[in-house]
Amino acid sequence: MCRCFRVIVQVEMDFSEAYTDRCSTVGHAARRGDIKSLRKLIKKGSSVDVPDNRGWMPIHEAAFSDAAQCLQLLIHSAPSKAYLKSKTFEGESALHLAAKRGSVRCCEFLLRAGADPNDLTNDVTTPLFLAVESGCEAVVKLLLKYKANVNGPHSCSGWNPLHQASLMGRTDLMQLLLEKGVDKECKDDFGITPLFIAAQYGKYESLHFLLSCGADVNCQAKDKATPLFIAAQEGHEKCAELLQSTGADPNLYCNDDGWQLPIHAAAQMGRRKILEMLMTVTGRICNTGKDQVSPVYSAVYGGHRQCVEMLLSGGFSPEAQECPVFGCKSPMCMAIQRGHSVMAPLLLQYGFQLSSFYLQRCLEYSNFPLFRYFLSQYCPLPSGNELDAFKLQSSNSHYKEWLPYLLLAGLDPTPLLDVTWIRSVNNEVVNFALEFTNWKRLSADVEMLLSTHAEHFTWIPHKHFASLPSLMHLCRLKIRSLLKTEHLRSTKYISRLPLPACLQDYLQYSDVLHHHGIARKDDSHEDNLENISQASD
Repeated sequence: MCRCFRVIVQVEMDFSEAYTDRCSTVGHAARRGDIKSLRKLIKKGSSVDVPDNRGWMPIHEAAFSDAAQCLQLLIHSAPSKAYLKSKTFEGESALHLAAKRGSVRCCEFLLRAGADPNDLTNDVTTPLFLAVESGCEAVVKLLLKYKANVNGPHSCSGWNPLHQASLMGRTDLMQLLLEKGVDKECKDDFGITPLFIAAQYGKYESLHFLLSCGADVNCQAKDKATPLFIAAQEGHEKCAELLQSTGADPNLYCNDDGWQLPIHAAAQMGRRKILEMLMTVTGRICNTGKDQVSPVYSAVYGGHRQCVEMLLSGGFSPEAQECPVFGCKSPMCMAIQRGHSVMAPLLLQYGFQLSSFYLQRCLEYSNFPLFRYFLSQYCPLPSGNELDAFKLQSSNSHYKEWLPYLLLAGLDPTPLLDVTWIRSVNNEVVNFALEFTNWKRLSADVEMLLSTHAEHFTWIPHKHFASLPSLMHLCRLKIRSLLKTEHLRSTKYISRLPLPACLQDYLQYSDVLHHHGIARKDDSHEDNLENISQASD
């Protein structure tokens, strides 16, 4: 049987250079800028190239601590030229750290000693980019003096130092870079230019400077977004005005689908002042044009009522065009889907035409207050094949929120009474629907169906369905048949009829509603719109 043995080799190691924080004594002295202690340690023979747990050597500590004298001494005491190029675990050289700190003297010592001004960290960041990021103009000038390359990417995102200077609003640094030949149209990995950055972050001075230098005002990122689009989206009013006044094209499509314009961004994000400006310069083909999208959709999508009103009052159509992008037939459809019920009266005010389709959409999204509001606004009742969608909704537990109002508005319940519907709903729904009929004058087919349903299923009809309807009920049916549907939807109209109050209530089925535990809600007035909106959110 073979037996393996672990051989332990004892090697003598010098642990005098390592401490609890893993930084050598030389590193500590460099970090503190203690030149006297550093000289003693080096004279004693202590190593200058012992890294800590981050890969930092004393030369890195001195550079980052702006300890110029210590750094100079370490450079002169370097065991080899490779010491100057040594890097931390993140790939940072001493020059990177000095530039990040904004240490002019340290950078100068390193560059004189031969440090590479175009060296890259692990995330491909250059000393010049870090110097711009630190905001130290003197270090930037020094690196440029030593031939630091100004063009191409200088960071992991593909940003050039000009991008960073633009973000910081440092037009002085931007001027230095441009004097050295930086490409003012340089792009990052997303195709974004420094001018785009200025527009995106509202850096007005940077934007003004780049435009004065001839930067392209209509540059587009890879996703086709323009500076004007991003300024509108982010709500930078001064930048948007400057861009528009210097030739930005408001009709330049800003995505691959070829429909989104700056006006859409302003409308969706609720940027009213920018929207007002863009309405005067944007072409109206997006209003109702085929394969276009009206900005009314964007404003409704964002839930910005004031923007919707601005667009409608400015001539944009409340009907708009069908919008496959959002899966909407109209802006009203979007208002229902997004739960922005407060938009509905506004769209109606500017001429939107309701149809029973919108009642159906309300049920699909369980927006019952808006369903009742549409009925109060004389939305046409469903008929024929349109009833199929309403039959499907009758099987859920919320029928009390909408079915009574549909029947009170004058819908004839008899088309509902087919075998599929009767078997899909519970007993209470069937009984409730029958209250709106003369149950002794139903067609033979319906009577047969109800009889079979009672015999073979669990339906138990109300006892009074076995008797002839009362004269009062027949009169109720007759009077209601003589009234127009808009009269039936108005409690005010019924209350003005020359009838005793009790008969007015009876005409509005108050007895049946009470029996079924239904408290009638009145959503007919705009005073209730806030409640409608809250109920649908």
